[in-house]
Amino acid sequence: MDLERTARNAGVSGVGGGNFPTHVKLRGPADTVIANGAECEPFLQADRQVVALHAPRVLMGLLAVMDHKGAREGVIVLKKRYEEADKSLRAAIAAQGAGDRVRIHYVPDCYPAGDEQQLVYAVTGRVVPRGGLPGDVGAAVFNVGTLMNLANALRGKRYTEKYVTVAGAVKTPCTLMVPVGTRAAELLAAAGGVTEPCVFIVGGPCMGVLHDTEDFAVTKAVNGILALPKDHPYLRKRSLENDWTKARSACAHCNKCTPLCPRNALGLNVQPHKLMRALANGVEHSPDYLGAFACSECGVCRDYVCTDGLNPVKAMQELKARLTKAGLAPDHTVPASPDRNFETRNVPFSRLLNRMGLEKYDVPAPLNPRLMNIQTVRIPLDNGFGPAKPVVKKGDWVRKGRLIADIPDQAVSVKMHASLSGRVTAVTRTYIEIRREKKPT
Repeated sequence: MDLERTARNAGVSGVGGGNFPTHVKLRGPADTVIANGAECEPFLQADRQVVALHAPRVLMGLLAVMDHKGAREGVIVLKKRYEEADKSLRAAIAAQGAGDRVRIHYVPDCYPAGDEQQLVYAVTGRVVPRGGLPGDVGAAVFNVGTLMNLANALRGKRYTEKYVTVAGAVKTPCTLMVPVGTRAAELLAAAGGVTEPCVFIVGGPCMGVLHDTEDFAVTKAVNGILALPKDHPYLRKRSLENDWTKARSACAHCNKCTPLCPRNALGLNVQPHKLMRALANGVEHSPDYLGAFACSECGVCRDYVCTDGLNPVKAMQELKARLTKAGLAPDHTVPASPDRNFETRNVPFSRLLNRMGLEKYDVPAPLNPRLMNIQTVRIPLDNGFGPAKPVVKKGDWVRKGRLIADIPDQAVSVKMHASLSGRVTAVTRTYIEIRREKKPT
């Protein structure tokens, strides 16, 4: 069976937050396929729970990708403390006799240990060049949830459901299985509701996207919702008011951020203190600052290092935009050798959360494996790589799994399918709404 076609027709995309179309990621060979179950950000717990509950399907997806890409080795990455996931994986590998092809690699409970490029180096010893992809060094990285969805696709199931961790200032943190298009308000209600007025971070606290209200829907990219009190000090760092322009007067160029930059430790010459200075001095159009393109915007400089409360991440975003406007692009090089003390540059989760003032929210979010009984969904048409085109109209009755929005051939986008059976109640430029309803007789 053509795995690319299967993934495309099932609407499979990356569940780790990036949401890249899986059928595109399957293109090209690789000698090593890495299954990422390390969960880069704090609070996200769905990956380890998926592995613990569905290890045979994760392994099935991994072996399918390995066969498709001609890989000689598959590596499943976990954190050492994921004991239930580890136990389930070992049993699945033994049951399928895959021990000669697949191994488990453990990473420390640090940030950002689950970053794609960090994993490639930790597993293979190879560094992805600036502006490059893991395929440039013979590797491919897939989230464990994506591999599970690939295995489901091989069995004829469309990608219509998500595991989402709900954490932070809620009464009962939990991980829920929900239809794609579920409103965030319903997930928060299932977690007992918020304990005080909150804003919401979709994804992890370091790299997630801020929402002022709970009026948004779960896309295929949403793997977590973190509720934070509106007056929490950490939000001041993330706010638009605290932007890169403060570097002109406040940045002391102390050079504390650069040694702890994970991408700089890989030899990619990402030096936040110099890039902040470049913006302050108005010399952002120089090729000397191409290291900005390798910045992953992980937030270590902002959330862990800077004692002045500055936001170098916004500086990197601004600098990348200015370099691009000036016609400069990543040079696909690795300017220096990786730091010999690479592993010591990772930041322990406990210390990171302490610096961010979020340690009290670091509690278990148990998985409820039953699909939530949602009555209405709004399924987004654009997952960040171009919208799918609706193929249904208002008033149509659709069965769960039916194609409702298609994509052109060779498109870098994702097909969308009905995540529940019911009546199409709205078709707009941005979403399709479906209300649960029995099929008319």
